[in-house]
Amino acid sequence: MTLISWIVVAVCVLLVLAWYLSYSAARLDRLHAKVEGALSALDAHVVRRAEACLELANSGAIDPASGFLLVAAASESLERVNEHTFEADLLEGQHFAGRETVESALTEVLRAALPVEVSRDIEAQGGPGAAALERLREAGLRVQLARRFHNEAVKEVQRVRSKRVVTIFRLAGYADLPQTVEFDDTLPGT
Repeated sequence: MTLISWIVVAVCVLLVLAWYLSYSAARLDRLHAKVEGALSALDAHVVRRAEACLELANSGAIDPASGFLLVAAASESLERVNEHTFEADLLEGQHFAGRETVESALTEVLRAALPVEVSRDIEAQGGPGAAALERLREAGLRVQLARRFHNEAVKEVQRVRSKRVVTIFRLAGYADLPQTVEFDDTLPGT
């Protein structure tokens, strides 16, 4: 082989390597964007669940003591959604920031306030309480699905970022490694 053919081969190898690195970096960027979108959707569904809790508590379909506990837990959830946990929050709230305990507490209050018998009574009575209960169930199901979707996206980012080529060439830049969101989101009566 001549010197020119070696140079051509080296240039081709470098071009293929550059294309692969560029493709991998773009893919990782898309995965990070997917995680951020999934977290925004989870936030929205958590807000809807808390609002549905407030609606149910204010409908008069449950006893006042349970309603008070439900309002307190739902209000805490809504306050934490709007609160910036860190001063230097570059993502402006695009992380769950320790809200898992608040959301688990809301689920626990829901489970205590809405045992199967109470849910059946509310459904039998009909009216605004039954409609609020149905919206709450739908919102709770959406929270479960949004959390699972977010966690799957996070696991995909973690898998890609664990590849040797990503770490050697620092394709993730300075982006934080996303973490899964784990909290109790089981629906009452299930």
